[in-house]
Amino acid sequence: CRPPHQKSTPPGKSPNLRQLPARSKAAAAMAGTISRIRLENFMCHSSLDIELGQHVNFITGQNGSGKSAILTALCIAFGCRAKNTQRAATLKDFIKTGCSDAAIAVDINNQGEDAFKPDIYGNLIKLERRITKSSSSTILKDQHGRKVAHRKDDLNEIVEHFNIDVENPCVIMSQDKSREFLHSGNDKDKFKFFFKATLLQRLKELLETIRDQVHKADSDVQELEKSIKPVMRELDELREKIKNMEHIEEIAHDIDNLKKKLAWSWVYEVDQQIEEQTVKLQKLKGRAPACQERIDRNTVVIDKLKKELIEKEENLRSLVGKTREENNMKKSMENNIAEAVKREIELEAEHERGAHMLQRKNGRLNQLQAQLRDFQMQHMQSTQAEASQMEKDMQNIQQQIDHLHSNVTRLREDENEFTAELSGIVKSINDISKEIAENDRRTKQIKSDIADLQRQQSNTVTAFGGQRVLKLLESIETNHKKFESPPIGPIGAHLQLASESWSVAVDSACGGLLDAFIVTCCKDLHVLRECASKVNFNNLRIIVYDFTRPRLIIPDGSLPTTEHPTVLSVIQSENHTVLNVLVDQVLHYIISNNYSVCFRKVVHLSYAKYQEAQNLSII
Repeated sequence: CRPPHQKSTPPGKSPNLRQLPARSKAAAAMAGTISRIRLENFMCHSSLDIELGQHVNFITGQNGSGKSAILTALCIAFGCRAKNTQRAATLKDFIKTGCSDAAIAVDINNQGEDAFKPDIYGNLIKLERRITKSSSSTILKDQHGRKVAHRKDDLNEIVEHFNIDVENPCVIMSQDKSREFLHSGNDKDKFKFFFKATLLQRLKELLETIRDQVHKADSDVQELEKSIKPVMRELDELREKIKNMEHIEEIAHDIDNLKKKLAWSWVYEVDQQIEEQTVKLQKLKGRAPACQERIDRNTVVIDKLKKELIEKEENLRSLVGKTREENNMKKSMENNIAEAVKREIELEAEHERGAHMLQRKNGRLNQLQAQLRDFQMQHMQSTQAEASQMEKDMQNIQQQIDHLHSNVTRLREDENEFTAELSGIVKSINDISKEIAENDRRTKQIKSDIADLQRQQSNTVTAFGGQRVLKLLESIETNHKKFESPPIGPIGAHLQLASESWSVAVDSACGGLLDAFIVTCCKDLHVLRECASKVNFNNLRIIVYDFTRPRLIIPDGSLPTTEHPTVLSVIQSENHTVLNVLVDQVLHYIISNNYSVCFRKVVHLSYAKYQEAQNLSII
């Protein structure tokens, strides 16, 4: 704007710059003052370059010459928005009509104590603002024109450092704002102007921001207090525990007393165990003779099995020798077969040659017969001498024909003989192969029997179910806590025979019962079934029987009346539960060592005897 006493410049001319006299031209410029403004295609200016003095500067000119445009350019250069200038709605509206972009360049003095980063910018900061129809950019350069920064934050830092507030009406008052202030009679509007000019509005905004932050901090504090409450409760609990720990000396004293009592209780318990073990030792000493007797019986059985094993090994060695001889015989027979095949091929070739010869002889015979017919025709016409000569010739020809027939017959007989001989050789080879296969099978069976005998000598349990029983026993031992009472089995491992000669008969009478296990309740039945499934022993036979029942006494009238022994009379066991189960299962079976009498006989008891067997007296 221009002062009231200054005249306007002629229209179309650029505004002129007048400066007040300076105190000293050599004085240094103040930091933050503007020394130069350059405009290109900005509003009404195509190209404008103005240098400003160190102190107060006046810009004069006619209306519309672009004085306010210079002030607007300063506002835009220092980051003011287009709407706040009240001259345009967007930045692209400041571009001169007919041009594609606009540029604003401002030089700021940067000398003295208040200089802004003089080591980077030097004595002069060059601010360039370029506006296009689609965007705008800001560049900050040092005194030599080198680019230093381009962010808006860097520009805001310079504006705050030099305290340049282009939106404050006391700093920059445009024509519209001055007109609004002078002609407005509303005190409220004047107060707004004063409120904004004195930075109270900015303080109000800052205060509102601080209030928002305080509210947010209060909410954070409340959340922290909520989160601290559990910690405080834990702290109270820890304090309570600390109070309880104050009695630790009394507790330690009580613990020492309890340890002493525990030690004496252990001594008392050990004494009781020693007494129990002494009683058991006496019982075991009483059972020692019976055990020694069983050991002697088992020793005899083991010796017998060793003898059988030696016999089996000798038989095996003899069979191996026979197998070697038969293999040698087989090789010789194969060689004979090869020679016979070769001979057959030679005979076939000779047969073909004889057949060809026979064909030739037949042809010759046909020729001779034709000649004979010719001679017979001539005989009718020839003399007696000629007839006798022809008869001789015919006899000779007939002799040749008979000789050829005899040769053919002999060749056919030779062929039949060789064919019969070849069939006999093939049949004998097949018989030998069958005999070798049978010997191999018998050898494998003997080896299997020997392995079974060795396993039975090393472990009697594997004789009743094989290796699966060992795995099952390991599984039972692993899950022993799940059982009400440990299962008993296999039953055969708990039996002893009066004589080993009855082993086959007892095994036949009992069937798969010797491989079975005994449990005391249905719960143990399910647990044992699970253990058997884990080791793939799916067909295990399980018998449920109450272990608490005492041993049964069998009346004499309940047993079959026969001179042959029963199964129960030839077996023994130290486990009364096993004997009770066998009583229920094989009470009516008898055995005999004479196969012609009986091997296994079922005695059908009457209903009365069956009832008697069910109501056996108890010891």
